[in-house]
This record gives sequence, C-alpha cells and structure tokens, in this order.
Amino acid sequence: MDEVIQITKDIKAGNIKPIYFFMGDEPYYIDKLTEFIEENVLQEHERDFNQTILYGRDVTIEDVVGNAKRFPMMADRQVVVVREAQELSRHIEKLEAYADNPQPTTVLVFAYKYKTLDKRKKVTKILEKTGVVFESKKLYENQVGDWIKRVLSGQGYNIEPKAAAILVEFLGTDLSKISNELDKLKIILPKGHTYTPKDIEENIGFSKDYNNFELRKAIGEKDQLKAYKIIDHFSQNPKDNPLVITTGLVFGFFSQLLQYHGLKDKSQFNAAKVLKVSPYFIKDYEVAFRNYPMKKVSAIVASLREIDLKSKGVGAASISQHDLLKEMLIKIFN
Repeated sequence: MDEVIQITKDIKAGNIKPIYFFMGDEPYYIDKLTEFIEENVLQEHERDFNQTILYGRDVTIEDVVGNAKRFPMMADRQVVVVREAQELSRHIEKLEAYADNPQPTTVLVFAYKYKTLDKRKKVTKILEKTGVVFESKKLYENQVGDWIKRVLSGQGYNIEPKAAAILVEFLGTDLSKISNELDKLKIILPKGHTYTPKDIEENIGFSKDYNNFELRKAIGEKDQLKAYKIIDHFSQNPKDNPLVITTGLVFGFFSQLLQYHGLKDKSQFNAAKVLKVSPYFIKDYEVAFRNYPMKKVSAIVASLREIDLKSKGVGAASISQHDLLKEMLIKIFN
C-alpha cells in the first residue's frame, strides 16, 4: 500500500513516468492506479483527443506502440491505457525496443491482471529502468481486516474488529468486493461513524448472529446450544450458507488449532503470524485450546475430512445438509 501511495504522490507532484506497468494477482490496486492516471494526468478538456483506451484481446504490441508514438494534440501529454494487458503476454518481449526509448510526451499504462512478468527477463529490467513496474499481490486473510481498517480510517470512518471479521468471512480476500460493500455503507452512514456488526447485517445482509464466524466461536467455546441453533438456521437458508464452505471453514479451524497446540510461543503476535489469521481471532484459539486436548483435535480433524468429502457429494448423495451439519457437531462435541 505504501508503494501505491508513493506512485500517486509522484503523479500529483508532476513526477510522471512514460510507462506504468501494473501487474499481479490482486486486481484492486491495478484498477485503482489505472483509474487514478486516467483521471489525474490530463485535464478534462484534454482527454477527448489525448486519452486512448485499448484492450489486450483486440490489439497487438505493434498497435500499442503505434498509439504510444503519436504526438498529443493541444496538450503536453497523451495517455494510452491498455486494459486486460495480460492478453498480450505471449508477445510482451516485443515491447523492449519501445520501453528502452519511450515517447516522452506519452504516458503508457498496462493493466496486466492475474499474471506477472518474469523479473529475470530483459523486458522487465528495461521497464523498471525507464518506467514504473508495480506488482499487486493478494493479501492473506489475516491481513485483510487491517486493510479494511486502514482504508476506512483514511476516509474518515472506523470499524469494529468483529464487523471487519464478518466482511472477510463472507467476502474472502477479494478487495474489490469488499470495497464495493464499504462504498454502500458510506452512502448510508455519516463520516466519523464506527461500523458495527449490526451495520453489516442491516445494510449488507450478513447475519451477525448466524454465520460461520459465530459457529466457529460457539464450537471453540463448546457452546452446544448456540452451535445447534446456528446449523438449524443454515439448514433453513442453504443458499446463503453453502454446506461446503461451512465444513471447509470448521475443518480449517481445527487444523489451525492443531498447529496452535504445537506452538512453543503462543503469544498473540506469533500465533497470528504462524496461523495466518488476524490477531483478533487468537483468543478463540486460546479458548478452544483449553476445551480440546491435542489428541481430541487430531480425531476431530480426521472426522471432518470425512464430513468434508460427504459435503462435496462423495458417498453421501442422499444425506441432507442438516443431517451432515448435525453429524459434524456430534463428532466434535462427543
């Protein structure tokens, strides 16, 4: 994120490079940086004649270079953006000659999603020398909660840890999806507001009481009544609570609990780092550690492997979701 901030600061300050190559597995920052250049390098009245959008599936490297070599019309610069640039990956080496001597009045932007350039290749080294090469990497699940907090803080909002955890549970690590949901909340809630689980439930549609986060917590605490209530809710709303996701998350929880048992250093920071979870969740592992001895955890993990297979239809085509969830809890609690 620091690199993203620096790129935008440099552009605002007029330190603009002739080539920007944005690549990587996380499309969120690739899109944001591309949009920033589209909106900030040229004045609005200059864009009609001097801003060109190309798509990788429709053009060749020669087409891109041809557009980049043109001169701007009644402006100091032109901007050429290549969206879905990964479609040009097989011939990207053809960019070497232009990258080595780019047109100084052109800002050429590549949005190269879900792939990266080989850093050992000549074309990459040339691009790094004459322009900016930025790799947008996927965040680990334990990093997304902090990302949400930082983004909201920069926009004048706050969020409770549990609310952030619910968003991550339901939306995973897809920053674009999370950002879209946060934008919905910003329309409804005033600046300075602290987002709560109730805000998430009422405005986005995720239940703060009946979700996999709460199920995992109830299992860890050995709160059987709450756990059975949650699976009853899941069984009545199967589309909103896919069985395969629930069994997978519970299996993941006990697999991590097995790791936690084996840790010599169980401090919050170290445990979060090893388990790749938010430090906010470590207290759940501490509670489960006291409730489930290592031998029991090993047995649960073995049983959950069978449940997980059944949830995917292996040898259990006629078993209902409710019965499978009930079987899962019986094997965990007994």
